[in-house]
Amino acid sequence: MSALFESSITTEPASSSQGKSLLGLDAERLMLDDGSDLTDLVLVRVVPGKRYVCRARWQGQHVYAKFFTGKNNAYYANRDLTGIRYLKQAGISTPPLLFQGQTQDKQAEVLILLAIEHAKNAEEMWQGCDDKQRFELAQKLVLTLAQHHQAGLIQTDMYFKNFLVQEGNVYTLDGDGIRRLSRLFQKRQRLSNLATLFSKMDVLNDQWIPVLYQHYCQQLNTVYTIADVSTVQTLTRKIRSRMAGAYADKKVFRNCTDVKVSKQFDSFLAVSRDFEMSSVTPQFLDSALIDKKANLKNGNTCTIAKALIADRQVVIKRYNIKNAWHGLNRAFRVSRAALSWANAHRLMISDIATPKPLALLEERFGCLRRRAYFLSEYIDAPDAMQFFLQSTKVDDKEAVASNIATLFHRLYLFRFSHGDCKATNIKIVNLEPVLIDLDGMQAHRLDCFSAWWFERKHIKDLKRLMKNWEHDAETTRLLTQALRLEYASQDINAGDNILIRAGFA
Repeated sequence: MSALFESSITTEPASSSQGKSLLGLDAERLMLDDGSDLTDLVLVRVVPGKRYVCRARWQGQHVYAKFFTGKNNAYYANRDLTGIRYLKQAGISTPPLLFQGQTQDKQAEVLILLAIEHAKNAEEMWQGCDDKQRFELAQKLVLTLAQHHQAGLIQTDMYFKNFLVQEGNVYTLDGDGIRRLSRLFQKRQRLSNLATLFSKMDVLNDQWIPVLYQHYCQQLNTVYTIADVSTVQTLTRKIRSRMAGAYADKKVFRNCTDVKVSKQFDSFLAVSRDFEMSSVTPQFLDSALIDKKANLKNGNTCTIAKALIADRQVVIKRYNIKNAWHGLNRAFRVSRAALSWANAHRLMISDIATPKPLALLEERFGCLRRRAYFLSEYIDAPDAMQFFLQSTKVDDKEAVASNIATLFHRLYLFRFSHGDCKATNIKIVNLEPVLIDLDGMQAHRLDCFSAWWFERKHIKDLKRLMKNWEHDAETTRLLTQALRLEYASQDINAGDNILIRAGFA
């Protein structure tokens, strides 16, 4: 199968259908201004009103065609073209440009590139690799980036999907993101660009950064220093944290690819685009919470129920207002439902398992918040306490203990504290832990004071985890052993220090 922009396939928003018709992408063929035509068009990526990418055939060849539409379309097409030329001049592999022009009706600027056969983008490869293969792929990407920097170029749209791998050869995609390095602070730009690449790796693979940076220095024939490695590691953590925050704290609270938002004077509603509900209102959700006997929880501040909505099993969590004073106290603060919504997305983008967030609804009076609702996917699985009580297979228990240790290590590396690590807040699905109850979770900054405060919170999480099994010697032993192995795998000194303070050593 050919590959070029396959990783960028997105669900096409309704607003893009007009652009498809305007361009003729829903027709059997599309005429270009030189008299040639594109056939067998398949839409693979949409930036509504701006850019459309299609897989197609042109003059007997499998190709990818980029269509630039709307205001300043010529500018964006030329910027992409300039990036392609920079790469070609530097001798960096990139899919050959076959055509530059317009559609016959002059509605769009067009660039046509050859589809590279039998190739996969690096993001797809990464997901299907074991650790050894991932390290080898990371090496190839680092060396490719070093070639960019050697040629005075920088990739400003740094994602694995913008690299294509074919039998060991790496092709750079998307000329639109290619820029010249500025003359000032070039070293800082290069290190930041490299750190952005590293931030796309699994956080557990950050241990590879010193070796990968050494390969980078060898390619550029520059001096390798511990100080520079430390700088890259710090930048990697900061970039990863900034990207997760931008997504979880901002993007999912406005209309975007993943979420649709509706704001009214008396309500705020955010719904996942793949959760098709005809109506999300307090009255509708309250109807599922009426039967207190069937509810999962009936508390003063929180009511939880399971319901079937839009053919999906859903957990509805309503955050109640106990009295007038409590209402006044919550009116000016971020709702706990909004915290759960943000933190669920934060975990998802950080590759930490949690039930899919489906909707957030806040009752409001202008800017004042009242009751709030958080809807998430229902997970039909035992919690960690039930699993260790019910399981009779030693191998399964060891696997779950190891996976729980990995979960907490990830939380440590991402600087996330959960705040309520009861066993009931960890579901076990196919031997993997899934974290729930996220309204107390915090993402901590990376400065010195915050690091000190975070470590206290993380140690508290670890102690609360182990308290679940204080009368279960076998599970305590399995988890203690797993935690020691997991934390030591990243940084022996830091891991030992955390575990000693948590009482494990």
